[in-house]
Formats: sequence, C-alpha cells, structure tokens
Amino acid sequence: MKSLDQLRRDAKALRKTYEAGDAHARQRLEAYLPRAGAAWKHADYLHVVARENSFESWPKLVWAAETVGLDCAAKQQRLKIALFHGQNWVVDRLLEETPDLAAEQFGLQCALFDRAAVEAALAEDAGLAVRNFGPRRPILHLAYSKRLQAHPELEGDMMAIARALVAHRADVNDSYPAGPETDHRLSALYGAIGHANNMVLGRWLLEQGADPNDGESLYHATELGHHEGLKMLLAHGAVPQGTNALLRAMDFDDTDAVRMLLAAGADVDEAPVAVGGQAPEVMRALHHAARRMVSAEMVEVLLAGGARADHMERGMSAYAFARVFGHRHLTERLEARGAVTPLTPEEAMLARIADGEEPGGFVDPERLPEGARYLVREILHLPGKLDHVKRLIAAGMEYDRPDGEGLTPVQVAGWEGLPEVMGYLLSLKPDLGHVNTYGGTLLSTIIHGSENNGARAERDHVGCLRLALEEGVALPKRAIDLAGAPEVAAFLADWAEAHPGQVVDGGVA
Repeated sequence: MKSLDQLRRDAKALRKTYEAGDAHARQRLEAYLPRAGAAWKHADYLHVVARENSFESWPKLVWAAETVGLDCAAKQQRLKIALFHGQNWVVDRLLEETPDLAAEQFGLQCALFDRAAVEAALAEDAGLAVRNFGPRRPILHLAYSKRLQAHPELEGDMMAIARALVAHRADVNDSYPAGPETDHRLSALYGAIGHANNMVLGRWLLEQGADPNDGESLYHATELGHHEGLKMLLAHGAVPQGTNALLRAMDFDDTDAVRMLLAAGADVDEAPVAVGGQAPEVMRALHHAARRMVSAEMVEVLLAGGARADHMERGMSAYAFARVFGHRHLTERLEARGAVTPLTPEEAMLARIADGEEPGGFVDPERLPEGARYLVREILHLPGKLDHVKRLIAAGMEYDRPDGEGLTPVQVAGWEGLPEVMGYLLSLKPDLGHVNTYGGTLLSTIIHGSENNGARAERDHVGCLRLALEEGVALPKRAIDLAGAPEVAAFLADWAEAHPGQVVDGGVA
C-alpha cells in the first residue's frame, strides 16, 4: 500500500483534477460524498482517498498507519470486508499469506471463529466481550461473519465463542446503526439469519432470547431460497404485520412463504410500511403482484387471502397496473370480479404496448402517473420482457431515468447480469458516469450484483462487465482486489493486463 505522504498527494491530485473538470474525479467524489454542487474542502478529498482504500475515514487511516502500519492495516481491512461479504477464498488467501493477520484483533478473531484466540483474550480481559471494535461489538462480528459457508467444520468453535461472549455479558439483542444518518439499527439476529444465512447461530440466538421482531429478520428471511429461517422466526413469535415480509416473498414468487405468513396473521391487504426511515419500495399486494409478474398461483393465493382491488397506488388502480405491466392472468381475474377501472389515455397506450399492439401515438413521460414512470426499469429483468422494453422506448419512454434509489435501467441490467438487455440499453448511449444513491457506478453495480444478486448463478455478470469495459468505462485498480467472485476478479485482472490505459487510481470498487 502507498505511504501516508503518497496518499496525501493523491488527495491533492484528486482536488486538482476535479477542479479541472475531470469526469472521473467528479465520479469519485460523488460516490462517497453525494453533495452535488458542494464546495469541497481538503478534508473531503482526504476522506475520499481513505474510503477508496477501505478505511471509514482519514483519521482512522492515519491511526492504522501509526499503530500497525498501512500494509498490515490494509490487509486487515480487506479481511474484514471478505468475512462480511462471504468472500471466503479471499479470506483463505490472506491468511495463507499472513497467518497472524488477526493477531490482537479481537473482532476479527470472533469473525474467523478462532476459538482458542478468543478464549485466551477473554481470560486476560473479560471486558473485550462488550467493547466496540470498529462499528460493531464482538457478538455482531460473529453474527455477520459468513465464514461458516465455506468452513462448516467450524460450527462447534463458532458456538463456543457465542456462549463465551454471552457469558461475559454480550447481549444477544445487540445491534448497530444501519447508517450514519438513521436511528434504525441492525441486530445480531438479522446478521445471523438475514445476512449470513447462518441458521445454527440464528436458532441459538432466538433460544437465548433474541427478539424476532427486530424490523429486519423476518423480511430478509424470505430472501434465502429456503424457509428454515422463516419458520424458526415465526415459531419464536415473529409478527408479520409492519414488516413488508409478505410483499418481499412475492418478489421471489414464493407462494409457500406467503401462505406461511398469512397463516401467522399477515394482512394480505396491509399497506407497506417505511423501515429505517426509508419509503417502501413495495406497494399493496395486487399492485405488487402485477409489477413482479407473479404466477397465477400467487394471484389466487392473494385473492383468496382477501387482497382488494379498490386501492390506488402511485396514482394507479390495481387493474391499471395489471394492464400496463402486461399481467394477463391478474387482468382476467379482476375483470371476472368486476374490478375494472377506466384507463387514462396514457395508461391505455401503455396497455396496448404491453399487449404487443401499436401504441397509437407517443408517450409523454411528464403525463404518466408515478406508478408507470419507471416501467422500463421495473420490467427489464423479467423473463421475456426485452421486446416489451424496446416497444416502450420506441414509443418515447425514458430509457435512462434513475429510480428512487438512483439506479438507472442500464445499471439494473448490469446488477441483474443480463448482457442482452444491457447491450440494448448501451446502444441508446445512456450516462455511463452516473453514480447512484449507494455510491455505485455502472462497473461497481455489476460487481456488486455478481456477489449479491439472488439469481447470480444463472446470470452472466462477466458478460456485462465486458460490455461496460468495451464502452470505455474506467477500471479502478481496487475493483480487481475487492471483487468477491473469483471469476470476476480473474476477468478484471486479465482485462487490466490487456488494457493498462483503462486502469485508474481511485474510484468505486
């Protein structure tokens, strides 16, 4: 890693290039300090350089340099990221290179399930169990670690550490702030079940008194591809109301999960709630069913559960949603129930497009109801919808409009790992320098999708990366080191070797 003096010079160089109007410099700033038009200070440039090197802030980077040295500190930061994100091949590589990398790092020792080191440290200083190490205390480092996914043989050591921490006053209901500007907190239980998919630790936390109604665990238990977490949470008294869990289960067309939640008292007609101070991305059941193009079976489950069609969501009826998104089964069921509502001229045009007919004019985006404004972004990942997308754009729909999270359609296509869709959107010349609300660029969003998209095993994120790089987007050096999927890291390394002029310092990984 570079020296402190070199990093300070990097901050000065960033300021110079930004003030000269360099687009990459602007992108780097906006990724970590999204204050458009702000008057940047020297501390802001230092902060960006620190974040780009995986430190939370410049003062913490300096502290690390003065205590363990930057090279060791950088490896420790990389180890923390790998444990949190389940990049276990990176964890193994780092420990092979530096076996004592976690020495005297109690939080890391907990996350590595290093029973001997943890027990020895607690014997010397019992207060370690309740001390902060970074943003989290030890039981949170344990719960959010994905080490068990690659090393199930460490289950006994993991549980021994959990028992030791609680014996030394760690709280099974411990939590930490979800972000710097929110009161919403993320619990140890959510870490185990929803984040790490660690059912063994999740069950033990519940048995020790962890609150299943933590505002996160039930919702995220619907995302795991199995029902073990959902069942155990419901068995321990999780209340579905006010969680959006039923709506989230619909995102995966999981009728079994929806039935379980209904049996546990979920209200199929409940309005979605804001969680963590953020407006809900989901909406009422029938509207949500239309936009997610759920199966006919799911539609029947919802209707049997009492879902009503007389609500308005984002300026549109459930019938209008069904027509505009092209959900034929829901349309027919609503028509059979007499739940047909008149369509506005704009809705009627979008319905014709969904049906594969001539639109009879051009769409005026400014006249669209809110529920249809992001139609391109909402359907592009659904099977068989590319032709529908093309018809919408040919009729005048916006192809590069950011949604509420700042994600543009081309970024969504990249996150989903859909090269055919992404290639079409790239042909329209979207803004490749756009930074979304999460601080993500096109390239970093694809990389994130390669590690976190639920369908990533069947998708082609490397193909999407190739398309983006062929368009000339910059390849930050750190993206190669921080990529969690081995095939992605290998592809980026090969590309960097073949196209050295495209590789840049800094930027989002």
